[in-house]
Amino acid sequence: MRTSTRYVIGIHVAAVVMAVIVLAPIAWLFISSISPSTELLAAHPHWWPSDPTLSRYHQIFTSAPGGDNVAATFRLAMLNSLIVAALTTVISLAVGALGGYAFARLRFRFRRTSLFGFLAIYMLPPIALVIPLYLALANLGLLDTRTGLVLTYCSIVTPFALWTMSNFYLSMPPDLEDAARVDGCTRLGALVRIILPLASPGLLATAMFGFLLAWDEFLYALIFTSTTQAKTIPVSIAEFTGKYSSDFGLIAAGGVLATVPPVLLALVFQRYIVGGLTSGAVKG
Repeated sequence: MRTSTRYVIGIHVAAVVMAVIVLAPIAWLFISSISPSTELLAAHPHWWPSDPTLSRYHQIFTSAPGGDNVAATFRLAMLNSLIVAALTTVISLAVGALGGYAFARLRFRFRRTSLFGFLAIYMLPPIALVIPLYLALANLGLLDTRTGLVLTYCSIVTPFALWTMSNFYLSMPPDLEDAARVDGCTRLGALVRIILPLASPGLLATAMFGFLLAWDEFLYALIFTSTTQAKTIPVSIAEFTGKYSSDFGLIAAGGVLATVPPVLLALVFQRYIVGGLTSGAVKG
């Protein structure tokens, strides 16, 4: 059946409108980051700065650390966020890939109860866990450390990884691993050689969402950290607001830089995810 011209035009118009709605806040954030402070505080908005400046980005990347220099603190916070989010993603993905397979393929007592228990932990509001997590980290001597944040974020991301990966494994036909085991593979060998390569779309999607969960988390990072050795980007951006004034341009510059790693991650792995979803089909 031929697609009508009116329908094609409508789809493209709707796509353009959605793109503008999604990209407009990001564009305005970037414009604010290169606008002089006088224009940001003007009564009438300037859609493009009359004198664009990259001084805020230069300040963030070149300021000497120490004292109350929030720009230099933000640079250290970016490194902390990268380390914490990366380690959280690796650990949670490893547990989710193996544990999700166990929940999907193995039959043992309280299997579904355990899985729903992990999901219930993931659905708990963060504020309900602040006090027990704080006491646990304090007793372990892990307050104001990146290790403490990694452990805390793993308690959030791991249940999510277990749930998503178990559902992804359930969508895959068990005949693949049965055939591999008939050919002499152990269950672990079939998982590593057959299942995990075919499950790469689920692994990459879980890794990206887990990375974003750890990258954007604010409450735990605010309460569990107090110095630059462990503060992350959300806390550092919040500190751009001073007691008597706020540097809105510096906040915008920090917001732009905070979006770069997630966007790059999505752009790099997008084609692998889309390609993996359309490959690996089983003929029956």
